[in-house]
Amino acid sequence: MTKVIIADNHPIVRLGINQLLNEHSDFQIISDVATTNELFQQLSAQQPDVVILEMDIPEINGIATLRKMKQEYPDVKVLIYSGQSEDVYALSTIRAGASGYLSKSANPSYIIDAIEKISQGGMFITNELAQRLAFDEGSQKPRRFFRKLSTREVEVLKMLASGKRNKEVAEGLHLNEKTVSTYKARLMKKLNVDNMVDLLQQAKALELY
Repeated sequence: MTKVIIADNHPIVRLGINQLLNEHSDFQIISDVATTNELFQQLSAQQPDVVILEMDIPEINGIATLRKMKQEYPDVKVLIYSGQSEDVYALSTIRAGASGYLSKSANPSYIIDAIEKISQGGMFITNELAQRLAFDEGSQKPRRFFRKLSTREVEVLKMLASGKRNKEVAEGLHLNEKTVSTYKARLMKKLNVDNMVDLLQQAKALELY
């Protein structure tokens, strides 16, 4: 039996996943939590096989939470379940240690497929996403640029796009301001822009806000 923790700050989402998984005898939901603090409290008390993790869960952002989980609980598999753009975030979260990424706009039945595949040691993204990534390979559209960005660069760009100043980005990601400035310069180079207005336009095109 696969033991699962659901980590999402929306009660209706937790309820829906609970109901879906409870229809299958192969899954046991050992907890559902709304914040990262609650998640790590549960992880310290009981070891799940899979955590279904919301990208924008409160207190620590999803990628930072994922990194911390993989450091402290490397055997726990993580499925990112998110309303964020999967084209941008899927590979970034997988690079950070996730075993799969599923958009909240996908058919709910995919959750079952994803957990089954991940719990057996596989990786999961939808066929639709895999096809889009393949077909976009020769495209010059802004969405293609996300492949050039590291996971940390995506985090910095998302925070800048949400209106955060360098100091706030530094505090949120536990960096110093000089490092944030370096990331901004790298982002401008990789996204082929030379000012903040155009950088934020790229962030918008990448659906980061």
